[in-house]
This record gives sequence, structure tokens and C-alpha cells, in this order.
Amino acid sequence: MSNIKTPKAFLAPTRPLAIAHRGYSTQGLENSVTAFRAATELGYQYVETDINTTADGVAMVFHDATLDRTTDRQGVIAELPYSEVRKARIAGREAIATLEEFVVALPEVRFNVDVKDAGSIAPLIAAIEKHGLHDRICVASFSDKRRRAVLAGLSQPVASSPGKMLLVEYFLLSPWLPAALLRRLMRDVDVLQIPTHYKGQEIVTAASVRRAHSLGLDVHIWTIDDPAEMNRLFDLGVDGIMTDRADLLAHVMRQRGYWE
Repeated sequence: MSNIKTPKAFLAPTRPLAIAHRGYSTQGLENSVTAFRAATELGYQYVETDINTTADGVAMVFHDATLDRTTDRQGVIAELPYSEVRKARIAGREAIATLEEFVVALPEVRFNVDVKDAGSIAPLIAAIEKHGLHDRICVASFSDKRRRAVLAGLSQPVASSPGKMLLVEYFLLSPWLPAALLRRLMRDVDVLQIPTHYKGQEIVTAASVRRAHSLGLDVHIWTIDDPAEMNRLFDLGVDGIMTDRADLLAHVMRQRGYWE
């Protein structure tokens, strides 16, 4: 009997995935409902986002721990009540969506969600269970503790990508460990979501992609905005690309015949 994991429905398509990183906006509206809808208008079925949670437990679709960089307000989200965070406007224009608003606004989309803080664990579990998102979500986090806490709280399995330390272990050990031990190490992982390089070392090669596939792991690369690099990575056999230039990746997907 094979030990290779069966991919969750999130990863089921046979063609490579195009994932809009924080949606698509040329006007600074990252992680806004407008940006996510713009990506779907280009043909995207997958979007990547992040969640941080307010002091009173409302999960917000937002990358940074603070409001400062992308909104007209300041402050640490985890230290502010929702009544204050809701006043912030991305690029001075658009309110930050709650996780609930985000899910409801995109009923056909599949979500790659990065859990940015411990306060977001319970709200994400609740949203997945309430809306039955198990087949539509990949749970990610730089922290395996947070990622595993979400997985442990769910009634059904979901796709998941590893945190930073587990990825470091994997790439350090994968040339040496036998497959059975590597599968055990990555027992709760379905996809490696990684950059092309780590600390100056190239980690995405034809050999590393083949190795991951032999273990039943998909490989998604972030964040790629150059069409030539997109094509090179697809030629290596990667299973998905995340991009801030959803327009350019959509063009590559159609050129290669992945999209009609």
C-alpha cells in the first residue's frame, strides 16, 4: 500500500495553478475585495491572502501586523478593537474586509490563507467549519504551531503547506533521508509553497521538484512577476505560481494552453 498522500480537493486540478497573491491591483489595493474580484475577472480561481485578528477577535484580511503601510490609519491590529480597525481604508479608499466578508464575497474562489497571528487560529477554524471550506482552502503559516493548531481544530482535513522551520528541515534533510522518513516528517503537509532561493541557495530545481513529487507533495512558487521566470518554472514541473502580476501570469497560462 502506498504511503503517498492523496491530494485534497484544493490541489485536485491536473493543470498548474495560478494564484493571485493578495488579489490584483495596480493602485495599492492589495488584500481588498476589489483586488480579489479583479483577479477573478482575469480568470483566477485561486487567491492568496493573510489574516490578522483584532483585540476583540475579528479576523481581518490583511497582511501586515500594523495598519501603517497600506492604510490611512496606524496601529497594531492585535491591539485594536474592530470598531477602530474598521475605520481604516486601504490606499485611503477601501475598508479592510473581515474574513467573513471575504469568504461571502467570493463564493466560487479557492483560498490560500496565511495565518499571521495566534489570535487568527480560532476565527479561521470557525469560518472553515461554518462555510464548509475544507475543499476550498489551503492553510499556511510561517509558524507550524499556528498551522497545526488550525488543522487540529477542523472536522475534516484540508490542504496545508509547511511553516518556515519545517521547510528548512525538509531541504536540509531531503538529500539524505530515505523517502519513508521524509514522508513522516511531512506527514501533515500537502504542498511546498516556497521561493526559488533561500539564503542565496537555489532550492527550486528539476531535481527538487521531482523529489517533492515522489513524496506526494505539490510545489508552489512565490512571488513570481516575470513571464520568462514563470515559463522557466512551469518547464521545471512546478504545480503552481503565486504572483502580484496576475495579468502577466494569466497571459502565460493562456499561452501555454493551461487556460482557455
